[in-house]
Amino acid sequence: MSVVLDVPWLEFDLGRDMQVLSWAPHGAGYRRARRLIWRQVRNADLPEGLDVGAWLRAELATRGALEAVVMLTSRDVGAHHLGRACINGVEVTALATVGLSNAERVGHRVDRSGRDWNRDLAQELRAREFGTINIGLRIDAPLSQTGLLEALSIATQARTTAILEAGHVLPDLSGLATGTGTDCIAVAAPEGTNDYAGLHTAVGQAIGQAVLQAVSEGARDWQATIGQISGG
Repeated sequence: MSVVLDVPWLEFDLGRDMQVLSWAPHGAGYRRARRLIWRQVRNADLPEGLDVGAWLRAELATRGALEAVVMLTSRDVGAHHLGRACINGVEVTALATVGLSNAERVGHRVDRSGRDWNRDLAQELRAREFGTINIGLRIDAPLSQTGLLEALSIATQARTTAILEAGHVLPDLSGLATGTGTDCIAVAAPEGTNDYAGLHTAVGQAIGQAVLQAVSEGARDWQATIGQISGG
């Protein structure tokens, strides 16, 4: 397992092929992969009318990484944070980049000057003002597809807890953020028959600790270097 920074790329090499579950822009759903990749984007990368999926596939083909699960972010990929936990022999590693400038509270939408949030991904990510929370999670315990789905739910819960504890107030002062409008999480584990990764299990506890650590550190870093409301 290794983490390699090669701006605008950040690669999380899982050390072996694993089953991965995500809603990433490239490689979504259940698939096998060895690498989880972040691609940092800026205005010049995403001109008006761009087919983001085709552009990203071309970028990945050039890099020889079409098999990877890939997330997009405008957050500086150099500002990444690792969280690690080992519970009863179950080891989990979380890698996160955290930007909060397009923060939202679940069940609520901030009025951002009439912006249409149903526009395509290029328009959502084009401006530097947008941040996002991207998390890659490596679990060394074998899980079934059902177990991996529960692991994703625990990682999401830990993300939300970390952002609530960071106390990020929404721009319209309607409450505390629970995430952003463009978050993505990818969880990876060896294939197995274990259907359970909930809060009462060692797997679930390790997932929670690792994600809490990585996202909490990322949120503190963003708040200290970018600010509560403005920035990237």
